[in-house]
Amino acid sequence: MSKDPAFLFYSSDFLTGTMFLSNEQVGKFIRLLCVQHQKGRLSEKHMLSICKAYDSEIFEMFLKDEEGLFYNERLEIEINKRKSHSEKQRANVMKRWNKDTNVIPNIQNGNTVVIPLEDENENENENENEDVNTIKNEVEIWPSFEDFWTLYNKKTGNKSLIKLKFDKLPQKIKEKIIDYLPNYIDSTPDKAYRKNPQTFLNNKSWEDEIITKNNENRNNGTDYTKLKALVQSANF
Repeated sequence: MSKDPAFLFYSSDFLTGTMFLSNEQVGKFIRLLCVQHQKGRLSEKHMLSICKAYDSEIFEMFLKDEEGLFYNERLEIEINKRKSHSEKQRANVMKRWNKDTNVIPNIQNGNTVVIPLEDENENENENENEDVNTIKNEVEIWPSFEDFWTLYNKKTGNKSLIKLKFDKLPQKIKEKIIDYLPNYIDSTPDKAYRKNPQTFLNNKSWEDEIITKNNENRNNGTDYTKLKALVQSANF
């Protein structure tokens, strides 16, 4: 699976946690968060490379593990939550595939090739008498259009045309789309803000950087009591 290109950024929590930092310190803190997200936990050398010198206020915002590596606990929690959710989404697609098509996966050259299971109740004698020219043997390769359609979960537009567009895509692009979708869907939980599936495919949106939106600005029934609790417990 490709690297997660984004993490959820809670602006209220961040403002509360960095209220008394200078603008320069905030810039360094953001860079450290980005490096941790992309590269993992940071050595003291990496911390000092970005901070230029020891800064107790910034260093206090990171924990230190047994190997001496630094990490922001809140960021690591958010990374693991997104990873877990993405894995569940992918597993749900595979479950749906196995349920709907009665198949078993087989890995060939790094691709998941789906091979139909044989019908155990099929009469072997009848099979021997069938004309081989009338047997339709199809091997479908994951992911299918239905995998995309189900995972995207915004059933808008002409499904037949969207399927035609998806089916013409190269296999690697289809897999890239499926890897991209869980994070994109996380960033657009309100379907009204999610692109129509045909627009998503036409614009090659799987190549876009995922930008999270501030739910507060949507005026769509945000639970401000819960938001206040998150701000008070923020570790950023």
